[in-house]
Parts: sequence; C-alpha cells; structure tokens
Amino acid sequence: MAVQDRYYITTAIPYVNSTPHIGFALEITQTDSFARYRRLRGDDTYFLTGTDENSLTNVLAAEREGISTDKLVERNSQRFLDLREHLDLSFDQFIRTAADPLHKAGVERIWRAVQEAGDIYKKNYSGLYCVRCEQYYSSSELIDGMCPEHGIPPELIEEENYFFRLSRYADQLYDLISSDRYRVIPESRKNEVLSFISRGLDDFSVSRSRQRARDWGIPVPGDPSQVIYVWFDALTNYITALDYAHDGPKYRHYWVENPHRVHTIGKGIIRFHAIYWPAMLLSARVPLPETLFVHGYINVEGAKISKSLGNVVDPVELVKNWGTDAVRYYLLRAVSPTGDANFTHEYFQSLYESDLADKLGNLLNRTVSMIGRYRDGAIPAPDQTSDLERPLHELAAQLPAAVSDALDAYDPQTALEAIWELVTRTNKYVEESAPWTLAKQARTGDAEADGRLSTTLYTLAESLRLIATLLDPLLPSTARKIRQQLGLSAEEHEAWRARLQWGRTAAGTQVSRAEPIFPKLEQVAATSG
Repeated sequence: MAVQDRYYITTAIPYVNSTPHIGFALEITQTDSFARYRRLRGDDTYFLTGTDENSLTNVLAAEREGISTDKLVERNSQRFLDLREHLDLSFDQFIRTAADPLHKAGVERIWRAVQEAGDIYKKNYSGLYCVRCEQYYSSSELIDGMCPEHGIPPELIEEENYFFRLSRYADQLYDLISSDRYRVIPESRKNEVLSFISRGLDDFSVSRSRQRARDWGIPVPGDPSQVIYVWFDALTNYITALDYAHDGPKYRHYWVENPHRVHTIGKGIIRFHAIYWPAMLLSARVPLPETLFVHGYINVEGAKISKSLGNVVDPVELVKNWGTDAVRYYLLRAVSPTGDANFTHEYFQSLYESDLADKLGNLLNRTVSMIGRYRDGAIPAPDQTSDLERPLHELAAQLPAAVSDALDAYDPQTALEAIWELVTRTNKYVEESAPWTLAKQARTGDAEADGRLSTTLYTLAESLRLIATLLDPLLPSTARKIRQQLGLSAEEHEAWRARLQWGRTAAGTQVSRAEPIFPKLEQVAATSG
C-alpha cells in the first residue's frame, strides 16, 4: 500500500498512583481509533502512550501503601500497559518516564536548551499547590478555597525554585493558536486558551526541592538539590520517546519532518498542553505539535470520578463482563468526543442490548443462518435488483465519505452514528424483502422468487461486509468476527479504500456457522456470574 501521509498520534500519560479508570479508557480508545483510521487510509502512523511516573502523587501513594515508589510505579504502569489486550489497542510504543533511559536524557537535553535560551532562572516563591494536580493555583482560581479540579484544599508552599519565562511567549502563543497553526479542538477549548493567555501569563516553577520531591524524579542538570517539575518532565515524553536526546531517526521522521503531530488529552490538563508545552518547545527551538484534541470527562451518576466517592468505574471489569468491543462502542458512540458524559450501568446495558446484540448481532446471525439454510452456506450471486435494494445502495455509496469526514474531524461518535444508519436500514431491508417467504415460494418452483432470494441474501452479506469494513478503526474485533462468519477474513488484507466499494463479495464464498458476536443479556449475566 502506498504511503499517503504521515501522522504521529499520542495520548497524555497518566499518573500511576492508582489503576486505570474509564476516563483514561475513553482517551486511549479515541486515540486508538484515530491511529487505526490513519493506518487504514495508508498513512505512515506512529501511536504513543505510556505512564507519568516522576510525580509526588505517586510517591505519596506508595507511602500510603507502605511500599517503595519504584515498586508502585512498576506495578501500576503494567496495569496501564495491560489495557492493550483489554481494549484491543494498537499503540506502537509505551513509554515509562521513570524507567526509559531515553526519557531522562531527553529531559536533560531540553532543560539545557531552554536554559541556554535564557528562559530559566531561580527565585524564592510561595504559592498554593495542589499535589494531585501537581500545579500551583492563584487564589482567584480556587472554588470556595478548593482546587477546581480535585475539590481539595491546596497547600501553601514556600521555597526557592527554578522558573521558566512563560511570559516571554504570550504574544507568540496567542498568534499560533488564534491562527490555528497550533490547532486546538474543539473551538470552545481554543477560546478558553486564548482567554487565559489574554489575561496575562506568569512565569511558572519548573523545579522542586529534592527534599519536597522525596528524592524522586530527574535531578536538575548542574543542581542536584532540585528535581525537575513533573510537568516539565512529563510533557517532553512526546519527543523523548522518539529519541530527541540524540536527535535520532525516529525523532526526525515522526516529529521534525512530520506535518501531523497530534495530542489527545482531557480538558483538565489543557493549560499544560496548549500553553506550557508549546512555550517550552519555542524556547528550545523544537517544532510544535499541529493539533491538540481535547475530550471531556466521563462522570458517574452525575459526579466526577473520585476514589473518595467510591464511584470509579473499572474498564477492565467492564470488559470482563461485556467484552472489549462493547466497551469500545460505549466510549466511542455514547460519549461526545469533546463534551462531558454521564456513565450509568443501566444506559451501558441498554446500549449493548439495543445496538449491539439486537441490531448488529442479530442481523449477522440471521444473515449467516439463512445463507446456510437456503443456499447450503454459499453466498449466492445476485439476480436482478429492485426498488428494495436501491435505498441500501444509495446509503452505502454515501457512507465511506461520511465516516471518513467524521474521523478526519476526530469524531468517532458521528462515524458510528453513520454506520448504524446502515445497520438499521439493513434490518429494515430484511423485513421488507422477507427472505423466508421467498424461500418458501422458491421451493414450489417459483424461479422469480428464487432469483429474488439470491439477490436478497447477497445484499445482506454485502451490506454486512461493508459495515465490517467501516468498523475496522472503531470496533476492530467485531469487524474481524463479521468477516470470519461471512468467510471473508482474507479480505482485511486488501486496501481499505477498495473494500469500501459496493459489490466486492465474491459469489460462492462459504460462510461459517452462525455464532452470536454479542450474546443476549441473560448469557452475559450467566458468564459474569
């Protein structure tokens, strides 16, 4: 397949003070769908994720458990790495900031570059600090004296730190973001960032005393009494993973010479990615990202996810009970790509039952069963088409562009809505064409009914083949299972664009035995105990 373009796509890297929750599952599943789509389009694509380990939050979590920080971050980072299997992820690299030697060397290099630019200086400072955000807040940013993100009182910190001259880059950042040379999606987040810049940017602390950091983190080059601030450290993972430290070929290929550098992040860390990170890169004379895609939060029963509230939803448990693609479908279809959503088990279950088990799973099951029963398991060649097929053909012709447009805009929800139009229309076609009636008529020697039956069964198989192809970047396991039951598993190795054309199913292809790809609720309940 000829390479069309080049993309570097990343998630943020989460703290490992706890296990993954559904909010990060949303982010990494969204990012996976973006990366899979780009690969299917023929783009040279590299997908990075990982864990942020040089954080005081992680140190305090280890202290609460009575174990070493090393042990905690190694154990918990493995749980994030295990999401690859649980959520069927396709990332190319997983970086651990406390364990990857390329990261430490890269952080030291960018520190020196920023220092040589005259943008690092030392001063005494006092401020209100939220350890869970690893961020200072002004008193005006607090809500009733509490951190706006975590709802806990910040700690007053007084110490001598190194600072970064963020204020020097305010005008340049405003121009880059307002002109979309650094594009922030959605527009509401872009406006939020521009408003923040307009109020004036203060220089920010980029180190912590070694004592307050509990001797954990990367020491400041030339001053081991200080540790590099976790955000200055963590943000650089996007380039240190590619070997920025040694100006390596992967760094040149996917960052310096690549027009499409895309970060996917949650709204709570937009300031770091839209302001701090590009300012650091400007100072170090490193190219900026192209796109910052910002998703919202998943609340649970109307409240922000919090261990103290006991409302954390474990995506791994959801997968164990419902299957990987049921969770992926919920995250990509039920959750607005850029807005907040409210998770309830009742809605998750109803979506599973209506969209997956009933509409898609039942459609596949009926189609494969009827081909087995009426045509000895071989997909027949279509006879003449009629007005019944025309609406399906018209919708199928429009869908590839609709799905591509949605995914080009980082909108998997709209892509899935478009695909489910075809799922719904195909189910309606089954009822309109009534293949069971045609089969009964054909058995009496009605040649016209027999021809109509062949056309109907072929149309159903071809519609499902197209649905599977469109689902490839979104529900990859479901797409594979549909193809396998239709006897088309080898087709996934063909070019995606070619597979999006109607009429690609070869007559005579032998279907397999019909097996439920989304079991009914009573079967799920029995399996999950």
